[in-house]
Amino acid sequence: MTAKTPKDSLTTLTDMVLPGETNPLDNLFGGELLARMDRASSIAAQRHSRRIVVTASVNHVHFAKAVPVGSVVTIQAKVSRVFTSSMEIYLDVWIEDRETGNRTKVNEAIYTFVAVDRTGTPVKIPQVIPETKLEKERYEGALRRKQLSLVLSGRMKPQDATELKALFA
Repeated sequence: MTAKTPKDSLTTLTDMVLPGETNPLDNLFGGELLARMDRASSIAAQRHSRRIVVTASVNHVHFAKAVPVGSVVTIQAKVSRVFTSSMEIYLDVWIEDRETGNRTKVNEAIYTFVAVDRTGTPVKIPQVIPETKLEKERYEGALRRKQLSLVLSGRMKPQDATELKALFA
């Protein structure tokens, strides 16, 4: 299995926020943005693995700014780290100023997907090799995030979370 780079999975979705997708303050519903991010990250996961993929978890979502009606929203997703059959997808979300074209980052999120065969059994997938400084930072952080998730869910003992323990040594 040949390793891939994060850019091999890069997925960019651009869309406009319509009135029917907003709350009483005329901002995009958070759930609508989550659904768009889920679609973008599933495409990125499928591009990396070339397999059927299923959402395993939404590990982190940070709604930094509201997304007003009429905004042009761009979501970029790419694989940040691969484990055996699971992969972490990091997403960045921007809105574009209609007059200037300047982009403002409004959200980021981390999803985990698992590659499966047609019976739903997890399958091994290619590793990812980060290239840029940001990709390397996200790659390194992914193991800590996974260990934290496992500890919080009770599937890993805190003393076995070596990457997390190293932060406090």
